[in-house]
Amino acid sequence: MARKLGRRTDQRVQMIYSQASELLWHGEIKTTLERAKEVRRVAEKMVTIAIRTYNDTVPVTKLKTNMKDEKIKVEFINDGAKKLAARRRLMALLEDLQERQGDKETKRAFGERTKDINHPLVEKLFKEYAPKYDERAKNLGQGGGYTRIIKLANRRGDDASLAIIQMI
Repeated sequence: MARKLGRRTDQRVQMIYSQASELLWHGEIKTTLERAKEVRRVAEKMVTIAIRTYNDTVPVTKLKTNMKDEKIKVEFINDGAKKLAARRRLMALLEDLQERQGDKETKRAFGERTKDINHPLVEKLFKEYAPKYDERAKNLGQGGGYTRIIKLANRRGDDASLAIIQMI
């Protein structure tokens, strides 16, 4: 049974998906225990979607014309149908968090690092989390269990139970 969290449905759903995006981007967030349990449900589903489809790629050959008007065959690797559908679903559900420039990183280096990335959070799911947790699932022989909730002391003021939720 879903928790109401003292919010209207549209606000509650938006809050949960927003916190799930922050969790997947930063690796851990601090929130109330009830919210952490709801965020866990959403975040683990997103990681599972990525794990099931991250290997679905298709090699494509295209003809390009160079500066000398010569036709050259160029190899590309595109997403397969299942990975493309999963990517679109993740983009629809998660917030579009953007890459930040490092403290000592130049503008040019930042541009080079992020030139081919349109949706960094979705890319992080497919390139970082999916291979990592797929390997973990093969070693342990089970799927799921990608997050950990650590209970903290109650918050001063309203005595709400706090927790840290983190990706394992």
